[in-house]
Amino acid sequence: MRLRLRLAARARSTKTGCHAFPTLVGRGIWKGQLAFGTGEYKAEESRVSRFSGKIAIVSGAASGMGEMEARIIADEGGKVVLTDVQSALGERVAADIGSSAVFRQHDVADERGWAEVVQLARDTFGPPTVLINNGGVGAYGGIHEIETEYMRRIMEINFMGSFFGIRAVLPSMREMGGGAIVNISSGLATTSLAGYFPVGTSKWAVRGMTRLAAKDLAPFNIRVNTVFPGAIDTPSLVQEVRDNAKSLIPLGRAGGSDECARVVTFLASDEASYVSGAEVMVDGAMLC
Repeated sequence: MRLRLRLAARARSTKTGCHAFPTLVGRGIWKGQLAFGTGEYKAEESRVSRFSGKIAIVSGAASGMGEMEARIIADEGGKVVLTDVQSALGERVAADIGSSAVFRQHDVADERGWAEVVQLARDTFGPPTVLINNGGVGAYGGIHEIETEYMRRIMEINFMGSFFGIRAVLPSMREMGGGAIVNISSGLATTSLAGYFPVGTSKWAVRGMTRLAAKDLAPFNIRVNTVFPGAIDTPSLVQEVRDNAKSLIPLGRAGGSDECARVVTFLASDEASYVSGAEVMVDGAMLC
């Protein structure tokens, strides 16, 4: 098998701005060459079916990484429920994806709303077995500067939102014999930076929850992993980082939302069937 991989890889030509991947014979994982870092996802570039028969819920899916994740899942054979507080954008994305997607406006901090999201998935497609907790907000300031209610709200969205999502999908995943959960944390959960107390604290909490949940849910064949995005070129990226990416980031640029989404969807797929409790950095070596 290794020889076949090497020969297949050697036979592939490379192009500027593209990455050539070895063809995994008999698996159909990658076909053709994909231009990464564009922040776009073109359905015709991929002809895989890693999510065939799977139903996914992706929060924060109206734009950025969440949108890319939803598009990849649908194009690779899955059905997906997109949620976000931005209803106009979310409806537009779901309509563009087509019959494999449906959108519901939802604030992840609303626990009752999570039950409705899961029910929508069940009624429309079937029991969900994939959850991507992508919804969250950036929040800044030192511990000496922020108000209690502000901090409480950030924790409700960034931490409790993921907690509510996990709790909501567990009955469906257990019913189906397993599932995959990917929590989106942040590179800020791997270090400590002054002035980032609200978002850093909330994302450290997500990191810890993921590791503990991976242990608790393993007996039910439910995998739980974390992705730590660094400077990903989405609307929430701090302008100073975007302007100085070449000097701040060893790879010399901000990442594309598609680049992070591909890591997330790998962890959500059966290709990562023995990966649970993992912490994956997607930051161009910025914080390693």
